[in-house]
Amino acid sequence: MCGRYTLSATPAELESRFQAELTDEFSPKYNCAPGQHLPVITNQDSSIFQQSKWGLIAPWADSPTDGVINARAETVDRKPLFEDAYTARRCIVPADGFYEWAETETGKQPYRVAFEDNRLFAMAGLYRTWESSHTQTGLGDFTSDKKVDNSPDRVHSFTIITTEPNQTVSPLHHRMAAVLQPEHESMWLDGTSEDLKDILNPHPSRDWHAYPVSDRVNSPANDDPELITPEPSG
Repeated sequence: MCGRYTLSATPAELESRFQAELTDEFSPKYNCAPGQHLPVITNQDSSIFQQSKWGLIAPWADSPTDGVINARAETVDRKPLFEDAYTARRCIVPADGFYEWAETETGKQPYRVAFEDNRLFAMAGLYRTWESSHTQTGLGDFTSDKKVDNSPDRVHSFTIITTEPNQTVSPLHHRMAAVLQPEHESMWLDGTSEDLKDILNPHPSRDWHAYPVSDRVNSPANDDPELITPEPSG
């Protein structure tokens, strides 16, 4: 699964890599966690980043509390919570690493998985807007200045798609985030759902590495550059 990730790039690096505008304040994040509002790019408007809550909220939910943080690539087009989003509401979740926890003799050891050059990449995601039953229908998602309306009665949420692990991740976990090849990013946003399953295959392990990090990452309250500093192994 993908339960934590990093987005340690600067705003300028993020905008340059994805050719999209940040419409909300952003600072590098070293411990992105479920329930947080994080930047994504949707197929509704790929020119901007939207702030969206990690954890896809079911449209039938009574309140925007718990959401589903991952969706399996193998069944995403068949599960009731995901199938309509897979068809019409796909998004890109920018990251430059993600965390996995490996079982050791002394307990679980967190590892950060990233490209060796720490470059940004896109994880495949789905999004949805939850509205309370008393919210007026037919309202647009954006105000006139393009900022997303995240109010108690309207919450934008997303989930990250997972797939089989590549050779770098498989010693750590049996799933990994579905990382898109750069040439497939626009296809994920704009293509037809019938053509997308093959681009959700495990990303080739070339250029990836995994290294142990501090167990301070276990707490979402910790969010600082030291979290991605390698820890001595063994």
